[in-house]
Amino acid sequence: MKVSGFTFIRNAIKLDYPIVEAIQSILPLCDEVIVAVGNSEDETLALIQSIDPSKIRIIETIWDDSKRENGAVLADETNKAFHAISSDSDWAFYIQGDEVIHEEDYAEIRAKMQAYVNDLEVDGLLFAYQHFFGSYDFIGASNNWYKNEIRIIRNQKNIYSYRDAQGFRKDDNQKLNVAAIKANVYHYGWVKDPRAMQAKQTSFHKLWHDDEWMEKNIEDVEFFPYEDHINGLARFKGTHPAVMQPRIDRLNWSFKVEPSRNKKSLKNKLKDLLKFIGIDTNYRNYKQVR
Repeated sequence: MKVSGFTFIRNAIKLDYPIVEAIQSILPLCDEVIVAVGNSEDETLALIQSIDPSKIRIIETIWDDSKRENGAVLADETNKAFHAISSDSDWAFYIQGDEVIHEEDYAEIRAKMQAYVNDLEVDGLLFAYQHFFGSYDFIGASNNWYKNEIRIIRNQKNIYSYRDAQGFRKDDNQKLNVAAIKANVYHYGWVKDPRAMQAKQTSFHKLWHDDEWMEKNIEDVEFFPYEDHINGLARFKGTHPAVMQPRIDRLNWSFKVEPSRNKKSLKNKLKDLLKFIGIDTNYRNYKQVR
């Protein structure tokens, strides 16, 4: 069984992405990792080149910044990396620049890739998510956060990155058939120094919206106001992936959760009630068959 990893990145240093940790976290599970490095305003290319030249293959890309609707350029960059993996790989392990895999899940991931490699009804493997917010001590506990997503897919070119690269589809917009596995993706996209977080917000929303929308909706401030976006957080009680520990040790901002701000919205309370009685209203970009 051969496994290729793939990802994309641009301006990793400027926007403080843990891309090095993301790639390092899947390297032990992969025979190669393809990284599509976009045209950057910093030393992202050199950063990726410094990780593990024996396993990492870099393709340099130019982002189409005119695609400012629904984050389509992110799917384009994902597909560029996916199409560059070796043709003889069985599985393709996708990781985004702010996602990290815990080493405690390696055995489960290996075992499930091996178990399903010849089960052709299964197009991909479904991971659970831990979404961190504000600091490394809190995770999102409301229904605003997606609970699961596909991160391992078959090396079949009828599969493609969907919409803003959160998930995948195949053929003519069909959802993938997936097997759920007992492994987590640790998502750190909402844990940054408030200055880097605000810079990311500005850069990120340009991939979805035009200049008029940006002017009306994105505040011209230096620091991202985390406190205005708190909604149903819970204290994280587990351990972080080992590759993240040096970054966590460098944590240089404080984050406090006021009880009055940490209440679930009425909408999320209703979703919780519906789930309790057996109605799951969360979006699912897949069909679970195993």
